Amino acid sequence: MKHETRVAYGEALKELAEVNKDIVVFDADLSKSTKTAELKKADPSRHFNAGIAECNMLGMAAGMAASGKIPFASSFAVFASGRAFEIIRNSIAYPHLNVKVVATHAGLSVGEDGASHQAIEDIALMRSLPNMRVFVASDYYETKALIKHVASIDGPCYVRLQRGKSDDIYDEDSTFDFDKVKVLKEGDDVALIATGLMTQEALKASDILKDKGIDAGVYEVVSLKPIDEEGILKIVKGHKKNFTIEEHNIIGGLYGAVSEVVAKDPSNPVYPIGVNDTFGESGQADEVMKKYGLTADNIVNIVMECAGK
Repeated sequence: MKHETRVAYGEALKELAEVNKDIVVFDADLSKSTKTAELKKADPSRHFNAGIAECNMLGMAAGMAASGKIPFASSFAVFASGRAFEIIRNSIAYPHLNVKVVATHAGLSVGEDGASHQAIEDIALMRSLPNMRVFVASDYYETKALIKHVASIDGPCYVRLQRGKSDDIYDEDSTFDFDKVKVLKEGDDVALIATGLMTQEALKASDILKDKGIDAGVYEVVSLKPIDEEGILKIVKGHKKNFTIEEHNIIGGLYGAVSEVVAKDPSNPVYPIGVNDTFGESGQADEVMKKYGLTADNIVNIVMECAGK
């Protein structure tokens, strides 16, 4: 089955608001797209539309947090992280206010909206901020649990979601420990360390690689800051080759986060699979993802080449 992570976000907000009266939601005139409209339908008194003014929206959210509320503020990732970066830095992260920035429509999979809307640097921006925690969800069920998890955290959080539907990895009975790297598939030869939408592609690549004689383990990273250093080191030391896979610039994203950990033990190199320091372009989502190598087939090709096969 396929579901949208942003739909899970809207549903989780509605459920959270029913049990916690301190939950409030802000949007920048995109509530139907980000799905915060679900909370507006349930309780319009706790939904605030700032208009096309993301900086104002985050400033308003900071004020609500300073007043004891738990604000969720949403827009497309390129605007939430980029246009409003200075407000997030000085009004949220610096004073350590309890604001949850949930950004949808991240990565190249936005498709036809093109390079101006394809956020491929948002993780790097948010990871660079002291006090900020950074999470990336992969499917509907994980997103729903993650939104409820960040609501319980005291402090600023950034959650990255995509636009379109993604294959279900989990189900309604799944349990999550977001602070730890999730082992989705064991493998002795290579490790595919993935985050977000690329987790599904890593799983597909693992199946293809098995038919080619390579045993590839798949490991999902949801919390990119703080990252599970112990878990990452254990994975990297346990495999002959290691690869990070992300729908983000390889600078500052998952590859950057993992490399910062592995640099403490440089005997185990990590190879990046992601957007190679370039902007995207307009096109059908699957066509853009293919052009930039964010597919299971390209993961297989790179693994085979690095493995010398």
